Amino acid sequence: MAKILIVEDDEQLADLIVQCLNRENHLVEHVNNGADALSQVKLYIFDLIILDWNLPEVTGLGILKEFRSRGGITPVLFLTGRRDLSDKLEGLDAGADDYLTKPFDSRELTSRIRALLRRPQVLVGDVLEVGMLRLDPKDFKVTLGDEDIKLVPKEFALLEFLMRHPGELFGVDKLLDSVWPCQSDSTREALTTCIKRLRKKLDGDSDTSMIRNVHGVGYGLFVEEK
Repeated sequence: MAKILIVEDDEQLADLIVQCLNRENHLVEHVNNGADALSQVKLYIFDLIILDWNLPEVTGLGILKEFRSRGGITPVLFLTGRRDLSDKLEGLDAGADDYLTKPFDSRELTSRIRALLRRPQVLVGDVLEVGMLRLDPKDFKVTLGDEDIKLVPKEFALLEFLMRHPGELFGVDKLLDSVWPCQSDSTREALTTCIKRLRKKLDGDSDTSMIRNVHGVGYGLFVEEK
């Protein structure tokens, strides 16, 4: 199972790709504009990025150049309608690992994805540790001390965001934008429910929650250091 980001403003096409990758048991996030894509790659680590070229706000080429300039090593597959050889060369020279033009056969897409995911990647220190809490984005694993904590994808994404910013408070809108980008279930109720579930799994019988809520300010992760 891989964590894959799809950046595609054609909602119908994006839905088809998401369904295809879900059948392959991948964890998929989708955003439909360049600004949200840049936000996602700054906050989270993905195993693969599938990137359109013509996007609102920031082009796919602009996203790729900025991502590589900041040291991003995640494989990037351009999936675009731009068929000219000059475009393909420009994309590859900017740091894309593969380039597939639309329309495409889903079997070819999944085959190319498997090939990219098989490539050995440079090991980076992406395991997050805050106090006794440890989160491994690569293996989708969370431990608290010696105990494994089983989380669903949205709980995992929320905890990952908070662990990247320990001791900071974030408003509801910021959390929704960061963890539920461009999704129909992006509501305050969804966030509240997710936090309640996450607190129950992390806090156990403790009277004090790791995830604190300051009224009128927001939520944050506050964990005693080891």
